[in-house]
Amino acid sequence: MPTHATIEVPSLGKIEVPTGLFIDNEWVESVSKETFSTVNPASGKPFLDFAHAKKEDVDIAVKSSRKAFKTVWGNNVAATERAALLNKFADLIERDAAKIGALESLNSGKGVRIAREFDVGDSIAALRYYAGLADKSHGQTLNHFGKEKFVYTLHQPIGVCGQIIPWNYPLMMWAWKVGPALAAGCTVVMKPSELTPLTALVMCDLAKEAGFPPGVINTVGGLGATTGDAISRHMDIDKVAFTGSVITGRRISIAAAESNLKKVTLELGGKSPSIIFNSADIEEAASWVAMGIWFNSGQDCTASSRLYVQEGIYDEFITALAAKAKACAIGQPSDESTSFGPLISEAQRDKVLSYIESGKSEGARVVTGGQKWPDSNGGYWIEPTILADTTNSMKVVQEEIFGPVIVASKFKDEDEVIELANNSIYGLAAAIFTNDAKQQTRLATAIDAGTIWLNQYGILHPSVPFGGFKHSGIGRELGTYGLEAYQQVKAVHQNLTQTM
Repeated sequence: MPTHATIEVPSLGKIEVPTGLFIDNEWVESVSKETFSTVNPASGKPFLDFAHAKKEDVDIAVKSSRKAFKTVWGNNVAATERAALLNKFADLIERDAAKIGALESLNSGKGVRIAREFDVGDSIAALRYYAGLADKSHGQTLNHFGKEKFVYTLHQPIGVCGQIIPWNYPLMMWAWKVGPALAAGCTVVMKPSELTPLTALVMCDLAKEAGFPPGVINTVGGLGATTGDAISRHMDIDKVAFTGSVITGRRISIAAAESNLKKVTLELGGKSPSIIFNSADIEEAASWVAMGIWFNSGQDCTASSRLYVQEGIYDEFITALAAKAKACAIGQPSDESTSFGPLISEAQRDKVLSYIESGKSEGARVVTGGQKWPDSNGGYWIEPTILADTTNSMKVVQEEIFGPVIVASKFKDEDEVIELANNSIYGLAAAIFTNDAKQQTRLATAIDAGTIWLNQYGILHPSVPFGGFKHSGIGRELGTYGLEAYQQVKAVHQNLTQTM
């Protein structure tokens, strides 16, 4: 199969895009010549076929990355040089932002403005943050041994890192992983989601243009059961970083343990609660919660999918939130005004619809939505949905839906809502809306979640660590913690006077 294809992109016309494997700074076919297919989520029609990397292809990519790590990257390159390349990379993405945003929109179903301004913009910011951090990491000097010896520590890159990213934020998750890995001096074997591989492949040409040496970034498309498993089990990959479901995260952990006990970072699912107290500004809180659940059509691990409202304002708040649901800018991804696009696939749409039916059968009340968008025309839209009067025993409350569905219930007091919020296997994020500063502080401590928002929702920054408690993951991304996840600490003992 060819390694490139020409597609029609709304507002940009015909564009040639990569569909092959990127290994050693070259586009190649897979050894088997096999491919996998993708679908346009806005139409349900075939999109592109991509090269399917199998174990043999992953082996080739890993050998390339290992060679680069030993010769032209890792400890062989000054951190300032890595920083300069990352900054150049970010500049090139910024130069091509309109094109990249349009391709991200086409492959994932996001509104094109959202893809361009948020997904591309946040990805650029992540690379620039880690460019700035590249030469700021350092070890310690431990000079408290008198005249006996001097001890210091080194922070060194782990080595070759496998990275497996999801379909809901294809480009941003790519940047969250590539940025700190390259800044730390690691080399990367990247596997994008089989549903949305396009922009990760587009990044490869820009990496080469920026000046990254061959083997520093290799990208192999394919299925999780084949390509992903080959990466997770590879004996010469030193670390694997994954964002996705709990089920797949478990499989990756097992594969890593059964192979070479490689290091693992996991960012997994969530069922994040928003807690609204009587003192909250109802309109303001409703706006934040609406963005938290319906941004990216609810396909977000931190989505505000559980809602607990104090009984004094419950009805008023549900009414305000329903108005926000009806105001969502649902539409075609190519429309600049669209902020609510289709779900990623037919299977995901049908899964979300089955959850809605489950909620209804267990007694939840549909306030708004609960069905396919009437103008879907073969695409995979579901209307913004509120299921009210839920109980914690319901399936829709306990399980991650990963769609535009929020489940709501009322609570009496602070102690009760803490128990409700923490009654979950997940612990990725939570939000508290109250005008009582002491109450904010108490709940921020009491809620089991890796990120707590107070009187806002969903705002992240490259400098702030991100990750979960419980089943929501292992380790942290972003911030200095994200860089440390790609480093290992070496202690060096320098003898001064000790003798045998």
